[in-house]
Amino acid sequence: MSRLLAPILLLLLAACQSPHAHPGPVSEGERAIFELEDIAGEETIFVIDVHDPLEPLNRAIYKFNAMFDRAIFLPVTELYQFVTPTFVQNRVSNVFSNLSEIMTFANSILQGKIERASRALVRFVVNSTIGLAGLFDPMTDMGTRQQREDFGQTLGTWGFPDGPYLVLPILGPSNFRDTLGLAGDTIAYQKADPFGLASFESDHPEIMALRAIDQRSQIGLRYYQTGSPFEYDLVRLLYTRKRQLEIEK
Repeated sequence: MSRLLAPILLLLLAACQSPHAHPGPVSEGERAIFELEDIAGEETIFVIDVHDPLEPLNRAIYKFNAMFDRAIFLPVTELYQFVTPTFVQNRVSNVFSNLSEIMTFANSILQGKIERASRALVRFVVNSTIGLAGLFDPMTDMGTRQQREDFGQTLGTWGFPDGPYLVLPILGPSNFRDTLGLAGDTIAYQKADPFGLASFESDHPEIMALRAIDQRSQIGLRYYQTGSPFEYDLVRLLYTRKRQLEIEK
């Protein structure tokens, strides 16, 4: 879930609101010069095609995620937003965002992106000091914006294929490579235990819960409210394209 960012929602809604391509039957005299079957062979790969051999299972998990989201995740998130002042919510988001610079730094080094690694390091140091442990983000105010990197992107940069599409319970869209990347980031964070943060979170599961709630509060997507009968296909396509762009940048 945490990977369905605002651009996915905007693209998804735009796709769902597009007019119908075929408003009615076309007579023989009105037939277009080129029809799809004129240019597409049996092995044509269409833009919406994504390698999804586990589609029945993925769709079942997608439905489970929707039910979990409606019954638990969204009510808790909405309660958090209702009782917590916006100023405090922003401070919480800034702290977690600042901590992510650690993984961005490590993965940028692994990808050979020295400039990006340097930016992540400077952002972390400045925001952790002048920004009062990350409560504030003076680096963004000074024009140095965050650029996140994860181990899934690192594997993609190294040439690992994305593999089959996957929908993870609670977490949402992924693929085989990104799932390995998520596991790698998690293990590295636990083993490295930077500044004792991983141990602190393990001893205080409420911090992990707060992180999840903070991430969900920043996602505008609501399951099955896009107005499209092809929501699953659109989310799958948009996630795949988004990750491709993130690896290429």
